[in-house]
Amino acid sequence: MPSETTAVFSDGISAKSGNLQRSLDWRGAFWVAAGVPPLVLFSIGGIAGVAGQAAYVVWIISMIMGFSQSFTYAEIAGMFGNKSGGTSIYGATAWLRYSKVIAPLSVWCNWFAWSPVLSLGCAIAAGYILNALFAIPAADSQIVLDWIAANGAQFTADSQAVVDYMAANAGVSVADAISAVSTTAAVDALTPAARVWEAFNVTIPGLGTLHFNSTFVIGTILMLIIFAIQHRGIASTARAQKILAVIVLVPLFLVGIVPIVTGSIDYMNVSDVVPPSVAYGGDVGSWNIGGWTLFLGALYIAAWSTYGFETAVCYTAEMKDPARDTFKAIFFSGLLCVIFYFLIPFSFQGVFGAAGMLDPGIVDGTGIAHALGSMVSSSNAIKQVFVILMIMALFLAIMTAMAGSSRTLYQGSRDGWLPKYLSHVNDHGAPTNAMWTDLGFNLFLLALASDAGGYFYVLAISNVGYLTFNFLNLNAGWIHRVDSGHVHRPWKAPTALIGFNTLLAFANALLLGAGAKVWGYSGALWSGIAFAALIIPVFWFRHYVQDKGKFPPEALEDLGLSDGSLGERKAGFLPYLALIVGAAIVLWANWFFVLPV
Repeated sequence: MPSETTAVFSDGISAKSGNLQRSLDWRGAFWVAAGVPPLVLFSIGGIAGVAGQAAYVVWIISMIMGFSQSFTYAEIAGMFGNKSGGTSIYGATAWLRYSKVIAPLSVWCNWFAWSPVLSLGCAIAAGYILNALFAIPAADSQIVLDWIAANGAQFTADSQAVVDYMAANAGVSVADAISAVSTTAAVDALTPAARVWEAFNVTIPGLGTLHFNSTFVIGTILMLIIFAIQHRGIASTARAQKILAVIVLVPLFLVGIVPIVTGSIDYMNVSDVVPPSVAYGGDVGSWNIGGWTLFLGALYIAAWSTYGFETAVCYTAEMKDPARDTFKAIFFSGLLCVIFYFLIPFSFQGVFGAAGMLDPGIVDGTGIAHALGSMVSSSNAIKQVFVILMIMALFLAIMTAMAGSSRTLYQGSRDGWLPKYLSHVNDHGAPTNAMWTDLGFNLFLLALASDAGGYFYVLAISNVGYLTFNFLNLNAGWIHRVDSGHVHRPWKAPTALIGFNTLLAFANALLLGAGAKVWGYSGALWSGIAFAALIIPVFWFRHYVQDKGKFPPEALEDLGLSDGSLGERKAGFLPYLALIVGAAIVLWANWFFVLPV
C-alpha cells in the first residue's frame, strides 16, 4: 500500500492516497453520467415491438417517472458526503435498522441491474465492428446474383431444400421456392467465416446458452480497453467521457430535431396511441388486458434506461464539494435525459412508424446507426459516419456503467455488505478489484448475450433487480425522513414530492410483476428473484464470518451512528408493511396481466 498522505477539503472531509480521491465537481459527475442518453438506443426497437404506436409515449412517461424519482435520490445522496456507490448505498442505510438482509439486497440489485450495460453494449458494438469488417452480403447484391448464376442450376424441384421450403410455405410456386433457396444458399456461401465462427458453446439448464464466438472475442477486447481507461481514476474517466459525449450527443440531438424541422415526421405514425394486438405484430390493437400487459412490459424495460441518470450521484466521495455538487449533478443529468428521451423516440417513430421499427437490425441494435443516418441524410457516407458514432455512443454508455457499478461494489464492501477484497483501490483512486469483478461477471453475460436470443433475456432479468432497487430506494426516502430527520440535508425535496415518489415505488412494483414476462421469457421474474437471492450467502459470509456480526464503524457514521448501534426504529411497522404491499402488488400483477394471443 502506498504511504498515506491526507488532503483536507473545504467541507472538512479528508481523503487518503490509496482511497477514492476527491477530484470531481458536478460537471465531472455530469459528464460521467452522460452515457445514459444513448441507452435509449439499446431497446428502442424492442419497445416499439411490444408497445406499437404507443412506444414513444412509453418513453415519455418513463422519463417523467425517472425525473420525479431523482429528487428523492438527490436528497438522500446529499446526506452521505463520505460515500460513493450511488443511491442504492445511501438508501440501503435506511433499511438497515429493519433488516440486515434488505439493505445489501438493494445494493446487490442495483449492481446486477447496471453492470450488464457492459456486456450488452459490447455485444452491440461487436456487431457493428463485424458488420464493418465482415459484412454479410445482401440478398440482392451483385456477388449473390453472380453466385446464383454460377451455382443455381443445382437447385431443382426435386432438391430436398426446395421440397422442405415448399412444405413450410404453403402455396408458394416451384420457381419462387427455387429462387428463395438458391438466394439463401448464396448468402450462406458468401458469408465471411468470422460471422459464423464459434469456438464452442455451453448450455446451462434454466438459464440459456453461452456462445464463445467472434462477438464474444471482440466484446472482450472492448471491455479491456474501457478498463484500461478507467484504471487511471475518475478524473481521467470524466475527461474521456466529456470528449465522447460532445462527439456523440450533438449528432444524436440533431437526429431528433432535424426530422421535426424538415417536416419528415409522418404524424400518422405518432397518433392513435394504442398497443399492438400481439408483441411484434406491427399493427394496432386495443386497450384490453393483453394490450395493457404489453404497454406495462414496455414501461418495464424503458425504466432500465430512463431512470439510469441516478448514476450521477455515484461519486459523492470523489466530489470536491459534495454538499454543493450532488444535487446539481443529478438535476442537470436528468434534464439532459429528458431532452433525449422525449425527442429521439418521437422522431424515430415519426419517421419509421411502429412497423418500420421492427426491422431486425433495429430490434437487435445492429442496424440503428444506418437508421439514424437515414433520418438526416440519404448519403451512404453519412450513414457510415453514424456507424462510427454509434460505436462511440456505446463506449460512452459502457464507461458510465463500469464507473458506477464498480463503485457500488466498492462502497458495499466498505460498509460491510459485500466481500472485503472489493474495497481495494489503486494509486489513482480507481476501485480496481471491483472493476475486475465487474469485468469477469460481464464476460459471462457477454457469452450469454452473444446471440440475438440472449440479448433481451439478459436485459429482462437484470431489470428485475433494477425495479427492486428502485422500490426499496424510493421507500428509503420517507424512512430516512422519519428515522434520520435530524441529519443535515444540503438539498431537501418538497415533502409532497417525497410522498408522490413513494407512490411511484408501488407503480414500479406493478411494472415488475406485469412486465418481466413480456420479453419472451416466462420465467424472467423468477430468474431475477433467484439471482437477487444470491446476496444472502454473500452477505452472510461477509457479516457473520469475516466481521463477526458487526458492521464497520464507517457504515453509518454519516447518520451520526458510530458506536455499533443501528439506531431507533422510529418508523415502526411501516417499512415492513411497505414490503408486504409491494410483494403483493408484484404477485397480483404477475397473475392478472397476461399476454395477448
